[in-house]
Amino acid sequence: MRHRPRGDSRGILDPGRMLREVRFRRRLPAESLRPWVEHYWLIDWALSAPFEQRVVPHPAVNVVFRRDGEMPECGEVAGVGRDLFRITLTGTGRVCGVQFRPGGFHPFWRRPVSELTGRRVPLPAGRLAVPHDGVCAATDDERCRALDALLTAWDPEPDPMAEEAVRLAEAIRADRTVLRVGDFAARHDLPVRRLQRLFLEYVGVGPKWVIRRYRLQEAVEQAAGGPLSWADLAADLGYSDQAHLVRDFTAVAGVSPAAYARSVH
Repeated sequence: MRHRPRGDSRGILDPGRMLREVRFRRRLPAESLRPWVEHYWLIDWALSAPFEQRVVPHPAVNVVFRRDGEMPECGEVAGVGRDLFRITLTGTGRVCGVQFRPGGFHPFWRRPVSELTGRRVPLPAGRLAVPHDGVCAATDDERCRALDALLTAWDPEPDPMAEEAVRLAEAIRADRTVLRVGDFAARHDLPVRRLQRLFLEYVGVGPKWVIRRYRLQEAVEQAAGGPLSWADLAADLGYSDQAHLVRDFTAVAGVSPAAYARSVH
């Protein structure tokens, strides 16, 4: 089990500018929650001008609590986003987010996670309600303890299928040689149709989409890192040619790889 949260900027477009505009940090949840929760993410801002942040979403569900200025705190469940996520921040505010591991929200939700894909829904009343006292107006440690208590109270159900989905999704993220669903299924001795059903139920999207999204996030991160050969990167990430990578990158990020690389440099 990891002892510190991820330090990469995968999915965040122009992370350097984001860190100049807002206070962003990640924190690990209580150890009992780590099989299901990737990390907590905390953002505070006090802006003199509007700031738009763009994110290429992970194949993960997020639960997000937000307080703008003196407005009441609100909470929502954000399913896996297929498209580029954009948000414009103004004035002052705070966000406390929970990024679940792909497959890790199902034990809390207890329904097909594909119901949430592409959607952002207010936290419902009852078991998944926003805490009466909220979670945003406190120190980082207090916010994390409030999230620990909240998620523990949601009483995730033990589920071997969720554990399998989490393990398989993590294998795709960690191994950049995973490029095709059929090869990946064979490597894990799984029928392709069973793998597809498992991902739709527990992750919210199919394994082909997960593979392509993680490889595309690698392309975004490498584009921000300096000059590179797009043709070689396309081949490394399993694209049939450079043009295919450029089309996918542009469709998701909103700009071509070359234009994005110029903008962050």
